[in-house]
Amino acid sequence: MRLLRQARVLLLALVAAAALAVPASALTFPALTGRVVDEANILDASDRAALTARLADLEARTTDQLVVVTLRSLQGLTIEDYGVRLGRAWKIGQKDKNNGVLLIVAPTDRKVRIEVGYGLEGELTDAVSRLIMDKSILPRFRDSDFRGGISRGVHDIADVLGGNAAEWKKRATRQYSWLSRVGRVVFGVLSWIPEDFILIGLVFLLGAVVSLLTLVWLRILLPALIYVGIATGLVSKKRWRWLARRQAKWHFLSVLDSTGSGSSGSTGSSWASVGSSGSSGGGFSGGGGSFGGGGASGSW
Repeated sequence: MRLLRQARVLLLALVAAAALAVPASALTFPALTGRVVDEANILDASDRAALTARLADLEARTTDQLVVVTLRSLQGLTIEDYGVRLGRAWKIGQKDKNNGVLLIVAPTDRKVRIEVGYGLEGELTDAVSRLIMDKSILPRFRDSDFRGGISRGVHDIADVLGGNAAEWKKRATRQYSWLSRVGRVVFGVLSWIPEDFILIGLVFLLGAVVSLLTLVWLRILLPALIYVGIATGLVSKKRWRWLARRQAKWHFLSVLDSTGSGSSGSTGSSWASVGSSGSSGGGFSGGGGSFGGGGASGSW
């Protein structure tokens, strides 16, 4: 009996391990055929050639490896998860420096990411990556200019890695002050809420503001104006009592009426009543670098 229980536990463990391994084994990556892997086929031959030359020059000057990849699908993963797995599978960057960067574009999923290797997270910080994403890549992608967005993104990443990291960090600090960061968090939360709910919330907020303004007018401003009118003689008490009786159903002059007439509540109202992997090819391969999730993502 004990042996049977042990066998059952072992079988369950194997089943659980197999279930966990299925997503990873089902995942496939495009082959690393060069510095530009255009699986989504959104670049023409001249674009790929120009980008390849620029990326090769960057690696010759800095030893940093930057690879551009466009994908047909993220295969059900978030672009952040896919980016880390792809970087590790391709081993972009040198093993002893982990100085690899991936510019990942998934046009079908409308996602883009700058995935940064461990060794470059101090230069190409999350804030700098976000700045490049917001200022150079996403505006062009929203206009369906994938070639322009990728080219400009590569240019800016190369500028950071080529020696201008300090200047980019200053720009990112100015751009993303604490107020801007709060705004981005709020916008990020709102982006996950259905548009109908946002519209309902805005209508509710508008109604609340109008109600508050109405309450201020009825409870504070109008009674104050009437008091001033009586004090200066511009409004007679007789006129005031007539107005109070006429408007008693709105309950905003009841206290004034009871006070002015000398009776206790002549209007009868109350002031308070309102209420997987591919093979390498093309003579290019990663150098053994690793990735830990640094970078920035965006959608359009």
